Order: sequence, then structure tokens, then C-alpha cells
Amino acid sequence: MRLSRCPLSLRARSGEQVPSLTVRMARASNPGGTTALWVRDHLGGLWRDEDFADWYPRDGRPGLSPARLATVRVLQFLLGLSDRQAAEAVRCRIDFTYAPAMELDDPGFHHSVLADFRDRLTEHGRADRLLDLALARPKEAGLVRERTTQRTDSTHVLAAVRDLTRLELVTEAVRAALEELAGTAPHLLAGLVDEECGRRYGRPVRLGKNPTRPKTRILATGGDAARLIEHLGHQGPERLSGPRVQALRQIMVQNHHRDGAGRLRRRTAEDGGLPPSAVAVVPPYEPTARYARSGHATRWKGFVAHLTETCDPDGVNVITDVATTDATGYDAKALPGIHTRLKRRRLLPPCRSTASRIPAGPPGPRTAPGSSWSRPTRPGSAAWS
Repeated sequence: MRLSRCPLSLRARSGEQVPSLTVRMARASNPGGTTALWVRDHLGGLWRDEDFADWYPRDGRPGLSPARLATVRVLQFLLGLSDRQAAEAVRCRIDFTYAPAMELDDPGFHHSVLADFRDRLTEHGRADRLLDLALARPKEAGLVRERTTQRTDSTHVLAAVRDLTRLELVTEAVRAALEELAGTAPHLLAGLVDEECGRRYGRPVRLGKNPTRPKTRILATGGDAARLIEHLGHQGPERLSGPRVQALRQIMVQNHHRDGAGRLRRRTAEDGGLPPSAVAVVPPYEPTARYARSGHATRWKGFVAHLTETCDPDGVNVITDVATTDATGYDAKALPGIHTRLKRRRLLPPCRSTASRIPAGPPGPRTAPGSSWSRPTRPGSAAWS
């Protein structure tokens, strides 16, 4: 269960140091050191609570230290922990108490706090600003500087969704829209939800690849979806603005159409078939995720992450930019945005041409003729020097 977000205010804790008892216990119990101890000793002070001031309203219940939560999120990523595992580690492991500078008797926090912090992190470009803060210390230490050789590589990111058949997709989209309305405007469901509707949409859909009477069921489900959308339209256009309802409308368009007599039909190859993967919604809960493939072996539903890092042979590799884009777009489309962010951070590598000269094409190595801005090092990567 995930706790709902309530108004939280920020109570800044400037210049907080690790409590002396926590230091002694952490050093005594981990004489060889751990990842969490290393993060605090080498990266402690990357951010302060004041850096997160605009993330929270002025009024509200005092929230947990965002600088501490950011440190826990770094450890969570490094060690591959789930939210529950990370929250439990903060309560039970001394090194996880040491890294965010907490007292030994601190009770920790509920695991849903990390999900709420992650949601805040994805809003208004905050992830980029947090990376700016994280890069400040390596820049001061001389680990990363402008005009350093850098490279960008991409990898696929899987959406947290399961594969759905067309029948399961439409059915789950109706269920998601009903759940959304039940939470935001339950009075609108009066007259729509009956015992049969509850039996059909009351739980997550798992029908398998060979359900009974698939064509009949998908038309029946499409009829339910059409009636729900029509009913909400009569209540006002604002009732159609919810993300789940919007996903349902798009899924209906890509799976159904009305013939000349106005009857609802299932889309087939004869009437155009399904839309291309670049626009097709594959899960109702992640409407921006797309089906994509790279080569003949790699197929996924989700996104593409572009990671830029320094690659100076005489220095350490430091990630200088992270961008997540549509899975169906070409890698070259991400380069102008990467160029802009590196310029803002004053970390541009030397170049004699602009990223706009890199031609768009299928995934793989690409180079602008006569340019040192992009030189392929291996398939799917570009080196900047």
C-alpha cells in the first residue's frame, strides 16, 4: 500500500554532521568500509536541504530531510534495492544510518516516502538540477572539467508493465478508467457500474493468449468503453481529461472503429489495422511507453536512456548527463538536448561542428562528415572529444 501525498513543508538542517556515536559504531562494525560509508565520506555534502526549498510548500507538516532522502536514493541505486529494502536498511544497518547522518535511535521512515520523493524528483526538471548539484563537487576536485573527452551511449529502459493481448489491453484500460473515476468523481459511476461490471472489471485482467470467445468479448468490452466515454462526455469535457480516461480513449481509437452504419467494429488489417508502434499505447498505466526493438534480438516496451560520461584515459569516468526519451526515436534526436545541458553546466567538449549536423538514421554508429563532435566508439554510442 502506498500512502497518499499530503502537504509537507521543509525544515532545513544546514551543515548537518554525522553524530559522533554513529561514527564510532559504524567504524567499529565495518572496519573494512562499505559502499554506504564510502558514499558519505567521499560524496557527503553534495546537496543541502536548502537546495530543495522550492520542492515543498511553505506551510504544512514538516517533512523528512530531502538531502537525506537523496542520499538514500543514491545508495538504493548503487545496491539495486527496492523501496522496501532501502527503508529497511536505513532502520537496520548502521552504515545506512551513517550515510544520511542519522542518530542510531532514529526510527527511519515508511518505504512510500521514497516513492513520493521520486515523484517530486520527476517534476519540473528537478532531476537535472539535482545532477547539477552532484557535479559541483567533482568539478571542484578537478575530476571533471570543460573540454574533456566525453561519450554518450544508450540503453533500453523497461516499463513496469506486463505484455497484454488486445482484449486484455482494452479490458484493463476500462478498469483503470473506472478506478480513476472512483477516486476522483465516484458519483459519475451511478448507473454505470452493476454486478456484471464489477465481475468483469473488479480485478486485474489475466485472460491468457487463448481466451474463450475473444471476438465477442472484445466487442463487448469495446461497447462498455464507448458507453463510459460517451457518459463522461455528457458530464462535461473536463471529465475526459484524466490520464486514465485519456489512455482509454486512445486505446479505443487504435483498437476499434465504427462502420458506415455506426456499429462498433474491431480493427483488422482490412481497415488499416493497428497503428505503428511510435504512437500505439501498449499499457494504460504508462501511456508514453512504446514498443521498440533494436536489431533482431532486443525487443522491449518502455523508453531509452542516454548516458553521457567523461572518458579521459588519465581520469575517472563521471556521468555528466542523463536523458530519457521515447523508445521509438533515433538516438541522434537526443544529442541537441544533451549539448544544451552540457553547455549550461560548462562541461562542453571541444568541437568544430554542431550536433545538428549529425544525420538522423537508424540506430547505430553515426558521424557527421568532417566533424569531431561525434565519433562512434561502438554501436549505439558516440564519443565527443
